[in-house]
Formats: sequence, C-alpha cells, structure tokens
Amino acid sequence: MKKPAFRKKSGDRTEEPFEPAEAFEPAQAAEPARAEAKAPGRSAGTKTTQSLLAAAVVLAAVFGIAQVRQPAGPAKADGVAPTTAQVERTAEVCPQPLQGLTGSTTLTAYTPPGTGSATGGAGWLSDQAAPATPPTTAPSTAPTAGVSATPATPVPSGSGAPAAPAPDKNAAPADAKLTVTKPGTPATGPATNGDAAPGTGAVATGALAPGFTVTQTTVVTEQRGLGLSGLTCTPAGTDFWFAGASTAGDRVDYVSLVNTESSAAVVDIKLYGDKGLIDNDAANGITVAPGSSQSVLLSTISKGAVTDLAVHVVARSGRLGAALHAADGNKGADWIPASADPAATQVLPGLPADTSAARLVVWAPPEDDADLKIQLSGKNGWFTPAGNESIHVKAGMVAAVDLGKITRDEVAGLRLSPSDDKHPTPIVAGLRVDRTGNNGKSDAAWLTGSNPIGARATVADNRAGASTLFLTSTGDAATVKVTGSAGSGGGTPATKEVQIPAGGTVAVPAPEPAGLNGVFALTVETESGGPVVAARMLAIPTKDVPMFTVQALRDDHSTVKVPQAAQDPAVVLR
Repeated sequence: MKKPAFRKKSGDRTEEPFEPAEAFEPAQAAEPARAEAKAPGRSAGTKTTQSLLAAAVVLAAVFGIAQVRQPAGPAKADGVAPTTAQVERTAEVCPQPLQGLTGSTTLTAYTPPGTGSATGGAGWLSDQAAPATPPTTAPSTAPTAGVSATPATPVPSGSGAPAAPAPDKNAAPADAKLTVTKPGTPATGPATNGDAAPGTGAVATGALAPGFTVTQTTVVTEQRGLGLSGLTCTPAGTDFWFAGASTAGDRVDYVSLVNTESSAAVVDIKLYGDKGLIDNDAANGITVAPGSSQSVLLSTISKGAVTDLAVHVVARSGRLGAALHAADGNKGADWIPASADPAATQVLPGLPADTSAARLVVWAPPEDDADLKIQLSGKNGWFTPAGNESIHVKAGMVAAVDLGKITRDEVAGLRLSPSDDKHPTPIVAGLRVDRTGNNGKSDAAWLTGSNPIGARATVADNRAGASTLFLTSTGDAATVKVTGSAGSGGGTPATKEVQIPAGGTVAVPAPEPAGLNGVFALTVETESGGPVVAARMLAIPTKDVPMFTVQALRDDHSTVKVPQAAQDPAVVLR
C-alpha cells in the first residue's frame, strides 16, 4: 500500500477580526444662549457666534431627545414562532478508498423523499471535488501561511474577448462520477480504483439537499487488509475524534485527509496512548492543498508501537474531511468512525449477537480522570455486565479493556457514564467488535459514541438479505418507522414500524423493497417516545470470511429554524 508524503507544512492563516464601531455617545444638551448687546465693531464675529450657537441648539435638540427618551424595545413579530425551512445545499466528504490491489469500492448516494416545497436541484459525486473557482497558483509548501484560492483575473471590458460564464454551483459538473436524479431512488457506482485513489466530494442542492447521504463500501480479499470496510461520508469540519487506533502487531492504520474546499487546510494530528500525548513535530502543520487528498500512516508519527490510541485531528485553518482506516492483517479491517464530541456519557450502538470479542478504548481529557460505569442495553433494558462493571481512565491518557463475548448471543448497545454523577468528565470512546466464522476466520468493525437519530436518519448502501438495524432507546420506550427505499435499479419501497422498550435494544432485518433490483437505502424516523440511537450492520460473507461493517445512523438535519424578523426603526436611537 502506498505511503504518500504527508508532511507539507504550512502555518496558520490569520484573519483580521471584525471590530465593532465604538458606541455612540450623544452630545449633551447645550444651555440656551443668552441675549447679548452688540458691541461696536463686533458685528461679523457676533453673527458667526450666533450661527454657531443656533447650530448647537439644533444639535442639542436632536441629541437631547436621544439622551432623555427611554430606549425603544426590540420590535416584536406579533408572537410568531420561528419557522422551519428545508436546507438548500448539503455537502459531504468521502475518504480515500485505501483498497490495496484486490479491493473494490462502491459509492452510493441517496436523498429520501421529502414533504417540503423545494424543487429542482442536483446531486453529484466528484473525485477531490473543489468549489468552482480554483486557485490560480500552486499551493505554497512554506510553513508560514495557508493558501487561499485566488479568483481568475476578469477579462477587461472592451477587450474583444468574451467573458467566461460564471459556473453554476448548484448544477452537477461535467466530470461528475455519479449523479442523483431524484429523491427516493439511490444512485450507485464504483469509486476510482487503484492504490492511490483520491477522496470524493459529494454535493446536493435544491430538492435533493434535505437528507442527502453517501455511503462508501470497500471489499478487500487479499490477506493483508482482508475485510469489509464501510462508512457514511461526513461534512467537512475542523475537529475529529477517533478511539481504537493502533500501531502494534499487524495493524496498518491510516488517517485520510480530503480537502474539497477552495483554500488549503493546515492540520495537526494528535495521538494519545496509555502514557498520554505522543508529541511529534511531524504530525503538526500538515498542509492539504485545495481539491486534494493525503493519507498519513500512523506508525510514522507514533514513535513506536502503541497498542491503543485515541486520535484527534484538528484543522488550524481551513476545513476538510477526516477519516481513520484500520487494518489488522488477516483479522479484519474497517473504518473507525469519527466519534460524537467528548461528553460525560457516551452510547455506542451496534453490537451483533454473535460478537466473538470486543475491546473498549477510552480517552480522558488532560484536566481530569474519568471513572465510568459500563452498561449494556439488552432486550429488556440497561444492565451491568458481570466482571466488566467499570473502567478508570487517567487524565490525558487512554485506557482499554477486553470485554470478550460480552453480548452473550444477544444484540446490544453499550453505554459509558460517570460512576459519580457529581464528577462528570467528557470522554471519547471506541469499541472494536470481532465476528468469527466456524472455520476460525474473522473480520472486525469499530463502533463509537453516537448521538440520537433525531427526526430522521438514513444509510444508503444496503444489499438483499445483508442488512440488519440495531435500535437502542436510551431513555423512555420509543416507536420508529423504518423504510426501505426503491432499489437503484427498481423496486417498490417497504415500511415497517418498530417499538423499542425503555433502555432496550432490538435487531430488525431491513425491510426490503418488493421487486428489488440493485441496492437500496434505509431511513429511520422517530415517531414517538424517547431518543433512539441506531446502527446498521452490512454482512457480506466472502471467501469463507464473515465480512461485516457497522455504521451508526445520524440525524440528517434536513431542516433548519428560521427566526422571524420585523423592521425596527428604533434601532437608530439605541
């Protein structure tokens, strides 16, 4: 597998902060001018003085009112609550496939049918997609500054050369590798093949933007890197946490960095082990040029073999997509999903019933230790597994524990929470899960702390007879609606209603569309009850290996709150 260069350094891109103007202090009201007799020879000066006094009186009258009057209250929108509007543009970033020589990667994009008024729009996927205006110069490799996009120089008026039409940012580019034509039907196709395949940018606009999601699935059959790897592509960001990485034994773990923006991103990769932060200058100031991809082999920045790692990817400037791929020789491979933000309680959904081994990895911040309860969500609610009741994590370090066959042949979700409610410490957690076949061959997947699905969540790439949903109610009992979309090549959607007991976990075979042709999407909608976390397991046995991958579902945030506004002339007097 190719090890790309990764240490292009660049410093911070500084921006001048906006400084509001100083508050206006109204002038004090002037005292009325006294009438005075004209002195001989002073007529011109007196007229000038009278003119100035008159102007001062006028100004005093105006600003005196502003000073004496009570400030006007903000204008009210007659009690009208904020309205809800659909998003009009959604962008996702998919990592480099890291598929070796025998692997193949599939990209599947989908937008669930909506109920809003948005029309038109487009959805597309492109290799290393960058915004329409590219930089005119190559990115600098100097460590002193980030690189920004420079618009092309406009053609002067009257030069005789026609001006190039502005590209439509809401239309699919001509070189798009995959396009989505309408909500409700997934589009699927192969990613760019090869050991150095780039990452992918995905964009949807108009009616295709609300709920737009992209799933990337890779099958590798060679012994090194053997396994099924899948993930749901994520929006570009500046802060990513991963727990469960390693540089020990046969592990080959990479961080994939993909920049679909029009300016360079400067990134630091921070590694934490059982002795705390692993400081390495080579992991700081990594420059990712606009519209490009880089992968960083963790063993080159970990200063030796480390069994359990937490990885923090932080962008000093710019935004980008970050993902972490783990491969454990012939024992399995998958993407380690980005965790929810550090929090005192983390819920990790998606433990299969036939889990043969599980290893929990937890990071605590440098400010405080973390003492945590370990609980499982079974079919009847939360319980504490015998022999694995708690875990202690030292400040700024990583702790790990082998949980073995913790699920006891039942599906489950895992929860970590403070042993003492008065001592909450924000943590990041990851869980490696192994499944082993009758022949002893195995595959692995990684779970992570996840947020509730909210109103709606979707996972795009599902195959006939291969997908199972794990649904965990973290509080009160809940009811959800699960919909299997039409297939990419045809089929009629199917819907199922599922009830989840309080604190319980249920496994649901994916409702498959009638007459399925191709792949289909699964959408989960909360109908009533408490919050629900969900994960989808895709199992595709290949060459006697029980290949599988697990993805948590996340709220698609297809709508936003739009506050009411009203004109407020009084603002000029405040």
